Amino acid sequence: MALPLPAAPSKPRSRFALRWYSWLFLAVAIGYGVSWAMHWDDRGVLWVLERFETPAGRQESVWLPDYRAVIDGKLLPGMEKDEASDISYNPQTKTLFSVMGKNPFLVELTLHGDVLRKMPLNGWSNPEGVAVMENGLMAVVDERDHSLTIVKVDPSTQQLNKADFPSYDLGPSKDQNKAFEGITWDKRNQQFLLGEERPPALFAWKSDGSQTLTGDKQKLPSKKLDMRNLSALAIDPRTGHLLVLSADSHLLLELNEKGEQVSFMTLLGGFNGLKNTIPRAEGVTMDEEGTLYMVSEPNLFYAFKKSAQAPL
Repeated sequence: MALPLPAAPSKPRSRFALRWYSWLFLAVAIGYGVSWAMHWDDRGVLWVLERFETPAGRQESVWLPDYRAVIDGKLLPGMEKDEASDISYNPQTKTLFSVMGKNPFLVELTLHGDVLRKMPLNGWSNPEGVAVMENGLMAVVDERDHSLTIVKVDPSTQQLNKADFPSYDLGPSKDQNKAFEGITWDKRNQQFLLGEERPPALFAWKSDGSQTLTGDKQKLPSKKLDMRNLSALAIDPRTGHLLVLSADSHLLLELNEKGEQVSFMTLLGGFNGLKNTIPRAEGVTMDEEGTLYMVSEPNLFYAFKKSAQAPL
């Protein structure tokens, strides 16, 4: 009778298993790191929500997915060390006004990003937001001083002194170093909309369009701000929808009058006509034709139009 063969010795698996789990862990870590770095988590839910928007809803909104860059990172000459912080469209002059935060001044630009004039902002520490109103009035937010100053600018203005204009205290923020940064003039509702950088939060402050604010600023619901910071605000003059910009999330978000998310646009290279990622988008505005304008630190200028629109 044949004797049973001895069982084959088990092969060592520890090294193979360890190597396999190491590669799996590395792949997961890389995937998570890429997701975190590119902020896909900020956009995934928004992308799903956009799929459920009706054609009628898209027509009644800005609908950011349809926008493409027509000016992609144009350099603002001589402003490499000035840090572009915000931008606002002036419908009376058909020009743009941008504030520089590091070396405070106000610059007037053409719609193509050409510099028309530079006006020093004397007395401001760190201007981070600007909003064009009417009759030559503009509001400038200083993040470091927690102030809102309403200035008057005309074609002869060469510089601005903060002490010459009324200023309002915006009060403390949860993070004093990441305070009020965004501002836009909401003409329909006769109010300023203000944005705190981190954690992102929205406020409203009533005004009749003059240099006088009424009452106190009121905090608005901000649960729909799926972004890591808030850099700037803008109002679409056609729909009244609010545009919220985030430099950290590389994201532009559209909210309707109820504060609900409608659409978004990613600011990463390869999307929406951008060759490269916008390094740090700090300002956004929109004209009456629906053209979007942005500035990024240190001195980059962008313009976006809907796909069906003519080139700028």
